[in-house]
Amino acid sequence: MSHVVVIGAGQAGSSLVARLRAKGFDGQITLLGEEPLPPYQRPPLSKAYLLGEMEPDRLLLRPESYYAENGIELRTGATVTAIDAANRTVHLGDGELSYDHLVLCTGSAPRRLPAAIGGDLDGVCVVRTKADVDAMEPRFRPQARVLIVGGGYIGLEAAAVAAKLGLTVTLVEMADRILQRVAAPETSAFFRDLHRSHGVDIREGVGLTRLTGEGHVTGAELTDGSHLDVDFVIVGVGITPATGLAEAAGLEIDNGIRTDAQGRTSDPAIWAAGDCASFPYKGTRIRLESVGNAIDQAECVADNVMGADRSYDAKPWFWSDQYDCKLQIAGLNSGYDRIVTRQGEGGAVSFWYYAGDTLLAIDAMSDARAYMVGKRLIEAGKSPDSAAVADPATDLKALLKA
Repeated sequence: MSHVVVIGAGQAGSSLVARLRAKGFDGQITLLGEEPLPPYQRPPLSKAYLLGEMEPDRLLLRPESYYAENGIELRTGATVTAIDAANRTVHLGDGELSYDHLVLCTGSAPRRLPAAIGGDLDGVCVVRTKADVDAMEPRFRPQARVLIVGGGYIGLEAAAVAAKLGLTVTLVEMADRILQRVAAPETSAFFRDLHRSHGVDIREGVGLTRLTGEGHVTGAELTDGSHLDVDFVIVGVGITPATGLAEAAGLEIDNGIRTDAQGRTSDPAIWAAGDCASFPYKGTRIRLESVGNAIDQAECVADNVMGADRSYDAKPWFWSDQYDCKLQIAGLNSGYDRIVTRQGEGGAVSFWYYAGDTLLAIDAMSDARAYMVGKRLIEAGKSPDSAAVADPATDLKALLKA
């Protein structure tokens, strides 16, 4: 009987094993998770869960009973120490497992500050796991002083929660503007204004020199020469794909675990999906860090484990909740040369990324209609006239029929 072993019990791993059973796979399935919990959602951790608006059991992707009921052996608290690709075995602390197919859904890890600049002081936090958020939650008390290092989505979401809970929030971003790596200046400006209207002190073009304190962080020295007194620090400076096991097993690495269009690694018995995997996309190679990609890519790999020979057709989409604003993104904006702005109702706005006459992506702020239409246009390969997009009188749905 064929045995599929999946390393990583996050969104990708959970989606993959569910897809196998839903498609009629009748072999043995083992899902290995390093955390002591069944698979759970990560996005709410830095938003609703941290705000106290979501109970822990609502984080679960599926009821814990689902796995046993569907013949899936879920092992939590399972640390994989090595992969023996030649003998098709996985080594754990308490033994080994043989596999016919191995799927790596190892995800990613947050970048941390070096110990040399105070990164190992107590009170320096990252946002990745439930344990991370549980550890920092008691620090979120009114008037507490928090420094957030990094103006990407994780940093901005943490800033929004802290501001809503009455903390004194300072956010530093070493680049010229927040969201510089992922969004247009127009989107950066929108969120800069939003955060400042809620009292967040955003400092762009300013980095961290070092954190200070005896055992516990109490201060920060910034690159502009200023000093801050702080009670704790949240580090949001990006993530790196978790490729250690794959690399040690001799698999090819290329901005993550390199896979082909079907999700197969350089070893034909080993597959990869989710944050850890890079794959071919429109003549280049990318790696996507999103829930949508984790689900879709994992389901494609599950189909291919069962012999479908299906290429993964990525349809990138992302979202971020900050205060009462929902940012929804469709497409990838790489290579854009102009932005078309469309004003929506009640302060809603969307920014449409074009390369020449080709629509690449959309950022929609509290404008679900613009997002849905933009997403469908991008996925259909349609590029509406930019003047029509910018005109608030244009019926967006009509663009789909053009």
